[in-house]
Formats: sequence, structure tokens, C-alpha cells
Amino acid sequence: MPPAAPGDDAAGGRPSPHPSPHPGLRPFDRRLLGRVAVARWALGVDVAAGLTGTLLLLAQVTLLAGIIAGAAGGGLREVPPAGAAVLGAIVLARAGLAHVVELTGRRAAAMVLSALRAELVARCLRPHEARLRGEDGAALATRAVQGVDGLEAYFARYLPQVVLAVTVPVAVLLWSAAVDPPSALIMLVTLPVVPVLMALVGRSAGARSRANWQALVGLSAHFLDVMRGLPTLRAFNRGSAQAARIHAATDRYRRTTMSTLRLSFLSGAVLDLAATLSTALVAVTLGVRLVGGTLGLKPALTVLLLVPELYAPVRTVGALFHASADGLAAAERILDVLDRTGPAAGPAGGGRGAVADPAAGTVSLRSVTVRHPGRPACALDALDLDIHPAKLVAVVGASGAGKTTLGRVLVGLTRPDEGVVLAGGRPLTDADLDRWRGRVAWAPQHPTLVPGTVADNIALGRPEAPRAAIEDAARRAAAHPFIRRLPQGYATVIGAGGRGLSAGQRQRLGLARALLRDAPLLVLDEPTVHLDAAAARRVAATIDELRAARSVVLITHDRELAARADREVRLEAGRRVHPAGGPPGRAAPAAPRGGR
Repeated sequence: MPPAAPGDDAAGGRPSPHPSPHPGLRPFDRRLLGRVAVARWALGVDVAAGLTGTLLLLAQVTLLAGIIAGAAGGGLREVPPAGAAVLGAIVLARAGLAHVVELTGRRAAAMVLSALRAELVARCLRPHEARLRGEDGAALATRAVQGVDGLEAYFARYLPQVVLAVTVPVAVLLWSAAVDPPSALIMLVTLPVVPVLMALVGRSAGARSRANWQALVGLSAHFLDVMRGLPTLRAFNRGSAQAARIHAATDRYRRTTMSTLRLSFLSGAVLDLAATLSTALVAVTLGVRLVGGTLGLKPALTVLLLVPELYAPVRTVGALFHASADGLAAAERILDVLDRTGPAAGPAGGGRGAVADPAAGTVSLRSVTVRHPGRPACALDALDLDIHPAKLVAVVGASGAGKTTLGRVLVGLTRPDEGVVLAGGRPLTDADLDRWRGRVAWAPQHPTLVPGTVADNIALGRPEAPRAAIEDAARRAAAHPFIRRLPQGYATVIGAGGRGLSAGQRQRLGLARALLRDAPLLVLDEPTVHLDAAAARRVAATIDELRAARSVVLITHDRELAARADREVRLEAGRRVHPAGGPPGRAAPAAPRGGR
């Protein structure tokens, strides 16, 4: 019952920038089943409970047929009390096992979905996450949340039910053959009709589910784009024009959803009809033989009660396939993303356990090249650079020259496509990146602030820092004056992304966060671009104070601030521009500027 071939990406009907290399995610795709290992014990309990329930079902049907046949022959007084008690116990036991199946199935699904989300987040945070930049953020978020949630029915109910759909019919056929071979033969002939219809309907259902999922992704992506660009749209008085587009995307999602539901209900009716006709055929045959006296009442009732149980597991699988089809459609793209990022990083954060310390010696870049997907030019092109201990290096250049990419490479957030970063002669690719980042402080131009207090945001990289250290870092970042004016000072709660703060205030909090780390290598990306003159002077003074004890990489457009550096490195189109008169190819390093 595989879904149809992949279609266009839902974001506006454009072809996906990363088309799936697979013809569609099959329900038993090895990439998906490989994630079951984390919940093997829960699924094992689930299947064992289901199989035990199957055995109890056979006993229940046989015992019930015997009781009814006895009652028909001699009245209710002939019903043995012990048999009725055993029948009641079996019914209660099956109800308890059904509860166990439900609980363990959901437990297994929760474990698998949690592991899948953790794997996806870990891949997005890996150093070479540039491979994921071709993925739309809204689409990826939708798949990681609603898409993964859609797999709950697949792991919790569909997979265990598939096992029962194979074992229960076999057990029913074998027991029926022992009771009445002719009826078992009819059941064996009619049984394949239901799976064939399921396969035919399932192909169309898979295609509809994929279209429905793509419509949801498109709606999410478009709505997120509109929300991000709302200030610009309002500035150009184009906000209301987006309402029609959102309405169109919503209507497309409504149509695909209703189409999927119609097919689901229609397929359910078709499967019910096939099962009913097969049951009727067996029942008519049993009735004729019973009237003719060639078959006793007890075996006839036993087979008749077993016939619905023969088709029930297969019909349930068909219904659960529809319930899990949306999750399978989302999982295809999630697994494609995980496949493109390669094997998962180790638990230490991507390294092999070696320790690289920027305080141990010179941090060097050798022929470092970084390419961004979808861009013809390199962000960094065979860059060579040495950052000596306790030196201030200013990196200057026009916007798009590769300055921020250089900072991300130094922090370990971006892995070079070519070349190597050395710390004390040790390649960073061989290092434990978590420990490396613990020894590097990064103050980006647009720092990310999380919901919480001002103090919590400053202490994000050093949660155990005392209040005095937090305030000292804020003073050095010129953030202390405005923090004191906040309603509750350092205890003031700020919203996601620093909502309620200006760009300059957010930048000063990000700088204070970096200063609090007390790391031997400090990377500052445009630390004064959003600051007023007084705050910029205070930050410049702080940078002067740091240069004697730390290696500082200062990314800036400010010529006055860059003049304070021991050395200035100019980038153009990802390449280092050397002073005139230098040798071709790899030029000599720029001459030191002295103290200031």
C-alpha cells in the first residue's frame, strides 16, 4: 500500500529544492523501521499481548459455541456454571490485554517520536548544518511537530496491528480447519479479496495524504513568511493583500483534507462490503449444511463466530493505514533531511573526544572554503588566517564578504567544506566540539534571546555565574544602565527574541553573555553597530581591556574600532586581500599595527 510518487513542494506548488530520492515512503521502509529499536521492548510487549488475546479469542469462541449449543439442546439449565465463569474470565482478560496493548503502543510511539525529534534537532545543530539551509524553516518545523505527531498512529497501532493481521487469520484458519475443513477452505479463498482491495485503495490514499500534507506545509510556510514580513508589508500598505493568498492556501488545504476524508470513508465502506459478502458466503454454506444434517450446531457456531474475526484484523490495518498516512507523508521528508546530513554525530557533540583549547596556542585557518547551498560563490574561498593568543584581530570588509561566516567557523557552528581549522596544531574536526565551544565566546550581530529574565539571558552560557559576575559583564557591555531602568531590573522577564527591547539593547545583552563566558577566544560580530556613541565608547574600552588576556576576533565595519586592533584582515568575496606589493597566491600576513 505505498503512497504515490512525490509531488511538488507545498509552498506555492514549487518543486521541492530537495526532491526525495525515493518513490514514496512505504509503510515498511527500513529507514522508518530502524527507529523502532529504541522502543523494542514496548513493541514486544504490545505484540505479545495481542497474540495472547488471539489465543483467548479462540478459546472464547469455542466455549461460547459450546454453551449456546448446549443451551439450545437442553435449555438454560444445562449451561454449566463453571463454563460461564471461565467465559467471563476470558472476556475480562481480553479487555485487560486490550488496555495493555493500547498503553504499551502509545508508550512505544512516544519513545520513537521523541528519539526521531531529538535526532532531527541534533542534525540541525551540527557544525555542517549549512546542508539544511535549503530546507524552508517553516516546513521543517511543521514536519518536526505535526508531522512527527502524525506518526503516533503508525507506531502505536499500525505496526502492532500488522503483526496481528498476519497471525490472527492464520490462527483462525487453522482452528477452523480443525473444526470444519470445508468452511476453512471457503475462508481461505475469500480472504485475499480484502488485502487486494486495501492495496488498490491504499495507493490512491497515499497520494491524497501526500497532497494534503504538502498543502499544510505550504499554508504554514506562507503564514510564517507573512508574519516575518509584516512590518514591511504594513510599511508599503500591502498587508491586506496577503489575506487573499492566505485564504487561497487555507482553501487548498481544506479541499485536500476533504478529499482525503472522502476516500478514507469510501475505502472503509468497500472493505466492510467485501468482508460482509465473504462472511455471508460462509454463513449460507453453514446454514445449508446445518439444515441438511451434515454439520452439527457446535462446529457451525464455532466457525460462524470465527469468520468475522478472520477479516477484522485486516480491515483494522486498512483503517489504521489511513490514520497514519499523513504521518508517513511527513516522515518521508524528515528522513530525507536526516539522510542528507549523513550519520549522526557522537554524543560528545560531533568530535571524537580530543580536547582543543584556543588558549593552547595559535588558532589557524588553512585553505578554509565554505559554500552555501544555492549560491554560486563561496562564502569563504581558500582562506588562510592565524589568530595568535592575546591578540586583537579586526576582520573588515563589505557586507557579504564572508566575515560572519568566518566567525561561525571559528565558533564551530559551520564546518568548512574544504580546508581545516587548527587549534594548537590540532584539527578542530578531531576535537570535542562541545568542549571547544565551552572555550569560545560568540557575540553575534543579532543575538538570540530566550523567554526568561534578563539575568537568565546573560547567564545562558554560564548558568552557575553569581549575580555579581552577571552585573559586571553587563557593565562592561554597557548594558547595566538600561537594565536598571527596566521595571524589575535584572529580574525583568523578556519575551521570545527579546520582545520589548531595542536592537541595541538586545545586542548589549548578547555581548554581556559572551563576556560572562570568560573564554580565551572571543568572537565579536559588529559589537557597536546598533549602539549610541556613549555605549560604543564603553564597548570599545572593554575590548581594549580584553586584548591582554584573550584572543579577540573583531568583525566590524567601524574603521575607528578596527584601528585599535593589533592586526587587520580584509575580506572580499570570501578571499583575504593582502597589502599591495605582497607575493601572488598566499601573501605574507599583514604587518602588526602595534598596540592601537
